[in-house]
Amino acid sequence: MSVMLNEIYEQPQRIAGVLDNEGSNVAALAAELKRRDIQYVVLAARGTSDHAAVYAKYLLEIMVGVPVALAAPSVFTLYDATLKLNNCLVVGISQSGQATDVVQTLSAARASGALTACITNIAASPITQVSDYTFLCNAGEEKAVAATKTYTTSLAIVALLGAHWSGRPGMLESLNRVPELIQSTLLLDQRIGSACERYRYIQECAVLARGINQCTALEAALKMTETSYLVAKPFSGADFLHGPIAIVSEGFPCFLFAPDGRAYPSMVELALKLRSRNAEMVVIARNSEILDLGARSIEVPVDVEEWLSPLVYIVPGQLWAYHLSSSRGCDPDNPRGLSKVTLTR
Repeated sequence: MSVMLNEIYEQPQRIAGVLDNEGSNVAALAAELKRRDIQYVVLAARGTSDHAAVYAKYLLEIMVGVPVALAAPSVFTLYDATLKLNNCLVVGISQSGQATDVVQTLSAARASGALTACITNIAASPITQVSDYTFLCNAGEEKAVAATKTYTTSLAIVALLGAHWSGRPGMLESLNRVPELIQSTLLLDQRIGSACERYRYIQECAVLARGINQCTALEAALKMTETSYLVAKPFSGADFLHGPIAIVSEGFPCFLFAPDGRAYPSMVELALKLRSRNAEMVVIARNSEILDLGARSIEVPVDVEEWLSPLVYIVPGQLWAYHLSSSRGCDPDNPRGLSKVTLTR
C-alpha cells in the first residue's frame, strides 16, 4: 500500500490517541485561559498547518466568542515588528516543529507578554522551546510528503480546545465519535478511486466550501496541487460569487464540499449557479438535494455535526488527491521538488 494511503487509513486510531493523551493538557490550558480572562487569539502557521489554523479561527470565534487573527509571520521575521500581545494567546502550529518563522513569531509573542502554545508532532523540536503549553499530534512518523494524519490530529487538538474553553455540554462526547465517523468514511475509497478516473487529465479546478469548512477547501486544493501538479484554486463559496465565478465555463471542474449545517443552504445556491453555467461539479455531501446536482457525487456515509465536519470531510479530499495522482502516473508519496520539512523565514 502507498505510504500516503496507509497514513490516510491510520487517522481514526491517531485521532483516538490525541483524544486519549492530550485531553487533560488541553483542559489545563483552557483553565488558564479562563483564569487570565484571555480576550483574543493569534495563530501562526504555514501550509497545511495554516489550514488547521483557519479551522481554529472559525471554531474559537463561533464557540468561545473571542476574536482570532491569523498571524503574518513576515511581520516578525522580515520587518522585526513588535506587537502588543499581552492578554493574548498565541498558538503556533507546525507538524515538524521546525518552521523557523512560526518559532520566531512565538518567541516574539512570549517576549511581549503573550501566553504561548504549540501544536506539533515532534516533542523535541524548536517550537516547543518557545511555548508555555505543548500539544502533540501523537501521529507517529509521517513518511509521505503530503501531510494527512498530522493535519487531522491538529484539527482534533483544536476541537479539544474549543470544547474545553467553551464549556458547552456534549461537545466532548461528540468529538469522541470522530474516529468512528472517519472509519466509516474511509469506505468511500473504492468509489472515489473509480470516480476520479474521469478527471485524470484536468489541469485546473476550483475547490469550494463555506464557513467552518473553508479549511477543507484549502486543504483539499493543496493536496491535489501537491500530488497531481494541477492548479487547484480554493475559494469560499461566498467569495467565489464576487468575481472568481467568471472562470467557470462549460465543463470547468468544480469540487464542492457541502456538509449539513448553517453553510449548507448557501452551497446549494452556489451549486445551482454553477449548474446554470454547465460546470463539471464533483459534490461531496450527505444531503441528496445537492448530491443530485453533481456530475459526480460522493455521498458521505455519516451524519456529523457541522463544527466537527472538517475532520471527516477532508478524508474524501485526501482520498481523491491520492487516487487522482496515481491515475495520472504521479508518485503521491514523493511529489516532485518537495521535501517533508520546508523552512522559511
